[in-house]
Amino acid sequence: MKTVKRLLRPQRLRQVPEQFSWIDQALVQRHLIDRLDAHAAALYLFLVTVADAQGLSYYGSSSLMQRLHLSTEELSVARQQLIGLELIAYEAPLYQVLAIPGTTAASRTASSPPAPAAVDSAAPVSLAQLLGQLEHRRGRL
Repeated sequence: MKTVKRLLRPQRLRQVPEQFSWIDQALVQRHLIDRLDAHAAALYLFLVTVADAQGLSYYGSSSLMQRLHLSTEELSVARQQLIGLELIAYEAPLYQVLAIPGTTAASRTASSPPAPAAVDSAAPVSLAQLLGQLEHRRGRL
């Protein structure tokens, strides 16, 4: 019997939130998630969740260790796994979640000039603002 795809709880249908946060499916499709231990996966999930539209976040090591229940060594190993797979860049205290290697986003980012720095990169960005930026960028291509 074929499974029919349907919403199980339509009243809880996920919507794109005003703040910018997502996880690229290429993480699974390219089997990168298979190469992460649980600590690295937790760190990646946390960073993707708190990152702004440019993938930036400023959580310090002590906050990350407390929130993710990691020791100093566990955090360091997790961070190195993510850096080694080119999923994040790190210069204390700044983290940047990167476009997944080999994706269109990564190729476009590598060939594009750096984006201008935002006045307040921690400020929430609306979907309308993101779509406006995308439209502006497409106009330049």
